[in-house]
Amino acid sequence: QVQLVESGGGLVQAGDSLRLSCAASGRTFGTYVMGWFRQAAGKEREFVAVISRNGGYTYYADSVKGRFTISRDNAKNTVYLQMNSLKPEDTAVYYCAADPSPSYIATTVYDYDYWGQGTQVTVSS
Repeated sequence: QVQLVESGGGLVQAGDSLRLSCAASGRTFGTYVMGWFRQAAGKEREFVAVISRNGGYTYYADSVKGRFTISRDNAKNTVYLQMNSLKPEDTAVYYCAADPSPSYIATTVYDYDYWGQGTQVTVSS
């Protein structure tokens, strides 16, 4: 069982920056592909970013490309999402997720087995 604990959400103004963190339990963090997803009120959970096990590969949704950066520190069992130039449409509950047995770099919710509790990000105009 993998447990993920998020932090860093909050209320910010458009154009501001925010960094989310997700701390994972266990001793095998480095074997997980890690992703960030978000879910706005009334909408489906959508892919935001993914990072490979060693951090060498990242991929982003078009909506956040160039503004968000995913990174990880395997020594700290932590994955980050740096969010710059935030827009009101970024308002959502943000979730980190882990795929402990990846066959590929996944961008759908069905590929991830473990999820954090979610942290609210609200961007005001």
